[in-house]
Amino acid sequence: MEPVYLYEYPDWTCFTWNTAATLESLTHAVALQGKLLGRMEQFGFDVRQDTEFHHLTEEIIRSSEIEGEILDEAQVRSSIARYLGISFENSVYPSHHIDGVVQMMLDATHNFTAPLTEERLFGWHAALFPNGHSGYFKIAVARYRDDANGPMLVVSQKARDTMVHYQAPGAALVPGMMIEFLDWVNHDTSVGIKKESAHPLIKAAISHLWFVTIHPFDDGNGRIARAITDMLLSRADETPLRFYSMSAQIQKEKKGYYDILERTQKSPGNITEWLNWFLTCLSRSIENANMVIDKIARKAVFWRDNALLVSDERQRKILNMLFDGFDGHLTSSKFGKIACCSQDTAGRLLKDLVGKGILSQEGAGRNTHYVLVS
Repeated sequence: MEPVYLYEYPDWTCFTWNTAATLESLTHAVALQGKLLGRMEQFGFDVRQDTEFHHLTEEIIRSSEIEGEILDEAQVRSSIARYLGISFENSVYPSHHIDGVVQMMLDATHNFTAPLTEERLFGWHAALFPNGHSGYFKIAVARYRDDANGPMLVVSQKARDTMVHYQAPGAALVPGMMIEFLDWVNHDTSVGIKKESAHPLIKAAISHLWFVTIHPFDDGNGRIARAITDMLLSRADETPLRFYSMSAQIQKEKKGYYDILERTQKSPGNITEWLNWFLTCLSRSIENANMVIDKIARKAVFWRDNALLVSDERQRKILNMLFDGFDGHLTSSKFGKIACCSQDTAGRLLKDLVGKGILSQEGAGRNTHYVLVS
């Protein structure tokens, strides 16, 4: 019977790819990575910390969102702030589940030099499913799947039709496959893949594909694969600080992500297309990160130059919200609700900021709103 899936081919982990065909995308990603890391070295601790805070939040929220799980952003931010020792306005108490997801990501990135072991993976899995359930379904937690309810399938539903996109290896094969995978992740050389060492970014891409192809758990495989990716990207960056979010970019390109995974998992082992997709997605995530950093740097420069000019805490709060990305137009009524003050007081505080040249007033009458001066 002809093989259908990647893992059914002999020596399937001896991945092959066209080095010349991936050179351009790899070179571009490496150049962007170097420029970003060089740029971050020029900033002070506050900008680097705010950048990491933003991108860790994005990474955690978007990685879950890819799987259809929507996390409470305020809880995620509060949990990250607590573990990183960051002062965070409007902090809320995070759920045990969100705390666990945050701990998993921080362990992956801040302990990127530590070996990836079964025990560590099982801890991550337990953090994702603290009550032993995925939705309403009880699952095997902190251990590999046993396929007691049938083979592990990746499916989609359209009307009454169920489409099988992928069938993972049988559960009996998983422990041996994971030993090989973990051994490769924890060593510098590309044993079983190519004689030469793979570039760290190539290694991150292969690890992602390899793990989701094994699909070792009942649930959470995608999120753990992306945590492993972040761990290996931290190794490639040689820093625990995350200045870009791969998962945020994957979420934007989710259809392409699932399409390329399916095509590669049904191929005989040439992963050139997957590598190019991964590296291009990575490049776009870094390019988008630079726009975020521009905003964070602008905020830092503003407070460096205007800390004494704005002493009212309500004004400081609304300005920080504007720098971070205010939803919609800022009006006196919105400011009043946010600052818990009357609309008249809010109007006076806003006009004070206009008079200081910090905000400008736009529109008239009921359309009056305020924006930051460029």
